[in-house]
Amino acid sequence: MSDMTEYINARKYGLKEYSGCISQGRNGYLPFLDGILKNIDIVSEVDLGISDIPLRKIKGTYSYLRSISFARNFMPIMDPNSEFAIKWQKVCDIQNKEGLRDPVKVYEYLNWFYVIEGNKRISVLKYLDIFSFPAHVTRLVPKYDEEDKDIRLYYEFMDFHKKTGINDIWLSRENSFDELWELIKDFQPKTPLIDAKDRFKYFTNSVYNMFRNAFYQLGGNTLPITTGDAFLDFIKIHGVNTDFTEEELKEKIWRLLAELRFYSETETVDIQQSPSFKLEKGLFGILTHRLKSEHIKVGFAHVSDGKTSSWTYSHELGRMHLQNELKDNVTTVAEFNIKDNDQAANVLQKMVDEGCQVIFTTAPPLLNATLKAAMANEDCNFLNCSFAHSFKHVNTYFGRIHEPRFLSGIVAGVLTKNDKLGYIAPLPDNDIISGVNAFTLGARMVNPRVKVYLKWALDWNVKDYTQQFSRELLESGVDIVSHHNTLANRRFSREYGVYTLKVLDNGDIVPDTYLAVPVWNWGIFYEKYIRSVLAGSTKLGEDNAITGRVRNYWWGLDSGLLDFFYAKNHLPIETCKLIEFVKSSLISKNYKVFIGPIQDQNGKTVVSDGEVLQREQILNMDWLVEGIVGNLPDMKEFRSFYDLSTGRII
Repeated sequence: MSDMTEYINARKYGLKEYSGCISQGRNGYLPFLDGILKNIDIVSEVDLGISDIPLRKIKGTYSYLRSISFARNFMPIMDPNSEFAIKWQKVCDIQNKEGLRDPVKVYEYLNWFYVIEGNKRISVLKYLDIFSFPAHVTRLVPKYDEEDKDIRLYYEFMDFHKKTGINDIWLSRENSFDELWELIKDFQPKTPLIDAKDRFKYFTNSVYNMFRNAFYQLGGNTLPITTGDAFLDFIKIHGVNTDFTEEELKEKIWRLLAELRFYSETETVDIQQSPSFKLEKGLFGILTHRLKSEHIKVGFAHVSDGKTSSWTYSHELGRMHLQNELKDNVTTVAEFNIKDNDQAANVLQKMVDEGCQVIFTTAPPLLNATLKAAMANEDCNFLNCSFAHSFKHVNTYFGRIHEPRFLSGIVAGVLTKNDKLGYIAPLPDNDIISGVNAFTLGARMVNPRVKVYLKWALDWNVKDYTQQFSRELLESGVDIVSHHNTLANRRFSREYGVYTLKVLDNGDIVPDTYLAVPVWNWGIFYEKYIRSVLAGSTKLGEDNAITGRVRNYWWGLDSGLLDFFYAKNHLPIETCKLIEFVKSSLISKNYKVFIGPIQDQNGKTVVSDGEVLQREQILNMDWLVEGIVGNLPDMKEFRSFYDLSTGRII
């Protein structure tokens, strides 16, 4: 009789697994596909041929009779004197002496594999901790079910697998497979020895598996997300790079893990909704005065320039305000027209290398690059002008723009003659949805007959769509329009704020009378933040991956970051009094824009009587209020490509 040592050891692992499952009230045997598919409608079987499959993806066997020979971890549990045990040991001996060669046969279902032929081989290979083995794969395709997220994800995976042949990576968020494809579709190995047809196999081995191994070594497997989710975030930040040394890779993953843990846990985030900076030096600041420089260099990074973008122009006004107010203590520099992630990361690193101690990136598309630079430069403070996500390494800042938009709605609701207002919006981002809703609530507060006709450009460059939308709105009877552009430099766009319409002799439709406009005063935030740094109450060089509390800024009208101008000469005196009263109530926080009862377009109560929506609820709005004519586009289609699974809305 052959030596049964390997089988006896494997059986110990199997019995331990089996007992543990039974003690938890779970079935201890190996899962079997025949039982899983009992109520599943399989619409087709696809022969995928022979390919290497990772053994960790082999979940079970096909039939019940096969399953009772193994524990859930695929280790054997039959008696050592059984024929099964003797055959298992022989398979193990062959693997140890010359290696198993013949591929097994498996079914693939929902990107898991179930063995048809070769159960003992798989059990032996798992026992010996072999990474992968060739298998003849037949895919079982379930009927598409729009209501089942797992099925929807699987169909996305099948499209990704058809393009790449990759079955190792699983992503838990919809549209993520498309994002991953866009990031890796042009991947080319640097070595000429790899054929083009094998480039994604090389990618899996040299990029993904290296990441996976380091990720697991650092404890990433304890997080409640898939390794694929973490990997997608990693390459969104760092790109697809085969040149990282093992130590460089681990350092970057360690920084990412701080974000991932923050995302998955319940760590408190300090959301500063009103300015509470300490602007004068305290005792600690005085005592450390000689250790701190009285001069600070501040960088600003923009995706556009101040000549073509009112948004960038408003931030440039803020930078100039900061430079003017603190000219003896501050030097500012600015970079414009930063388009892609790699360019942005290089620009931000250059700013750090040239002495910037605080860097403001002024638009959400720069978030990934900001996070990358922040994780590499813990002695510099990075802030991104966005509102939806929280990070360990990057603070975010934004304003409660829905407050002045609510006031704009009051003006429009009073002055409309047709009870029809228009609203031109770019993309269905969270702050824009809340702004549309706030405008409508303001208008209907003073004129319940008002309807707001909503037009989506589905593009940040709203200017290109303004003429078409203005014509459509005018034909619908709209007499007042709220345009999403804000007042900054009138040379850029005639359309901003709230205005009436007129038709020129050449047929163009343009603003006639400007009635109201929300205004951003970014200089208020920049000045107060930098004064706080100079006073020592906001620290530089805080390594937030280890210490430090996450702080984001979400200021409103009370801070001065936002303001609201309106044409008093076009409004009755009593209406002006009402607007000033509501404005002062918002500033004093005695009135909230989103206080119930509020109904959506379908008449459903979305905010109950007396309920006040909090920040997270406002930023997660996926509904439009009663009175809006128009719909929300499919939110999944417009989830920004720079969104990370690590960031969380708080």
